[in-house]
Amino acid sequence: MTGIRLTAPAPGWAIDADVVVVGSGVAGLTTALRCAAAGLDTVVVTKARLDDGSTRWAQGGIAAALGEGDTPEQHLDDTLVAGAGLCDEEAVRTLVTEGPDAVRRLIGTGAHFDTTDSGDIALTREGGHHRRRIAHAGGDATGAEISRALVGAVREAALHTIENALVLDLLTDAEGRTAGVSLHVMGEGQHDGVGAVRAPSVVLATGGMGQVFSATTNPSVSTGDGVALALRAGAEVSDLEFVQFHPTVLFLGADSEGQQPLVSEAVRGEGAHLVDGDGVRFMLGQHELAELAPRDIVAKAITRRMHEHGTEHMYLDARHFGAQMWEQRFPTILAACRAHSIDPVTEPIPVAPAAHYASGGVRTCLRGRTTVPGLYACGEVACTGVHGANRLASNSLLEGLVFAERIAADIAGARPPRTGPAVGPDADDPAPLLAPEARTAIQRTMTRGAGVLRSADSLAAAAEELEALHREAAADTDGSKAVVPGVDAWEVTNLLLVSRVLVAAAREREETRGCHWREDRPDRDDAHGRRHLVVRIAPDRTPVVHRTETAAFGPVRPPD
Repeated sequence: MTGIRLTAPAPGWAIDADVVVVGSGVAGLTTALRCAAAGLDTVVVTKARLDDGSTRWAQGGIAAALGEGDTPEQHLDDTLVAGAGLCDEEAVRTLVTEGPDAVRRLIGTGAHFDTTDSGDIALTREGGHHRRRIAHAGGDATGAEISRALVGAVREAALHTIENALVLDLLTDAEGRTAGVSLHVMGEGQHDGVGAVRAPSVVLATGGMGQVFSATTNPSVSTGDGVALALRAGAEVSDLEFVQFHPTVLFLGADSEGQQPLVSEAVRGEGAHLVDGDGVRFMLGQHELAELAPRDIVAKAITRRMHEHGTEHMYLDARHFGAQMWEQRFPTILAACRAHSIDPVTEPIPVAPAAHYASGGVRTCLRGRTTVPGLYACGEVACTGVHGANRLASNSLLEGLVFAERIAADIAGARPPRTGPAVGPDADDPAPLLAPEARTAIQRTMTRGAGVLRSADSLAAAAEELEALHREAAADTDGSKAVVPGVDAWEVTNLLLVSRVLVAAAREREETRGCHWREDRPDRDDAHGRRHLVVRIAPDRTPVVHRTETAAFGPVRPPD
């Protein structure tokens, strides 16, 4: 443990369980259902409503070798290529071999995927895939269908759920093992205010951290809370510098901030073209897959073309689909475009890259264990080594599904006993809270200095601006600028911690690799760059970056 915690009131209530799962996306709910089925008393904590996490926003689908002629080995090859030399092959092999059956079990849970006239699962292609292996639902509403099925199963199983609750910090026992979490429940209900769920196993499935940037496809709840909690608890994070910017996000104006509408890669998978203002298809000749190249390549090509033309966006042209295909295959995207006075049936869609997915996160082994005993991580908050330097399209839902099942099996097999009284970190060393209005400053700093294009100068400037915010908060020793503890202050404090660690790692990666693009170092450096950057927070709150000796992800061994 680092001894660092958020400034918050002491828990005023507590409940006991065998497992507490934080998050209600595909990773969290799958873990919870499997743990409950194994007879474990399981509590689900979620920041908003059960169906309000990142999973329901997923449009494209879930990738698995389900089609005729496709194999896990081919899926593995595509994933390794997209990961730009940093994927852990054992982790990827686990994903692609266990993935098909995991999807079938998801169908058994009640998820309905689109089918062909013959009744087979309808499959499409997305960037980086050489075969049609993306199962989808409702045309472009896959995440919503998966969320619906899992939420329904959780309610049918009568699992104990705590909604509208922001997790704060990890609780430990006298030996330093995980003993639960503290959390704050917003609004009236069965629980209210700061409390605790005491459990010997905690699973972080809190999703992403896209809100560290001004424009993102992530929902407003994606403020990196799980990564921040893990860092304060002493856990290691890895590959955090690799933030994937989705190439085709609906462009709403240069000053637009917050969650932006996504235009799924599946639109390109069905034959849409990327064009510039003159109607020229600029991806031809850039990559053998053209518009279906891996996301980092497409995002960089769009950004480069924007700079060449002095414009703020490019276009996605799918007018040749016709109205019927738009209405049947992509109804959600069609509605989002029309809500912003753009009709893709008759005009190209303005698009630009925006922050989308964290390829790195809390470092885990193949059983989901972190470097803190009893603490697990799964889904986007985790770094299993599957994604390497750039996630392959539609591998995210599959990763959440496969590794959730592995975590549940590990916890059920170990069945750690409930421990004695849970204690939090040293109450005399709380992390200084930032004022909620610092959120915009953090987001603009990160967008300007650590966005799609980065350089030594831009990252140095970002680091200094973030450290200035940290110093200002830490310098308030007399409490003259004391920030009242609350959700907004806790979120922005988490954002600052995650941003500082991300920038620290990005400054150490002096190359262009995967979704990390250094304009001052445009080449990939395999001699020195095929290494993972592992970061932890020291007790003095400074990020400590360690570079692995080889490209192997390395074992994750919690201390005894």
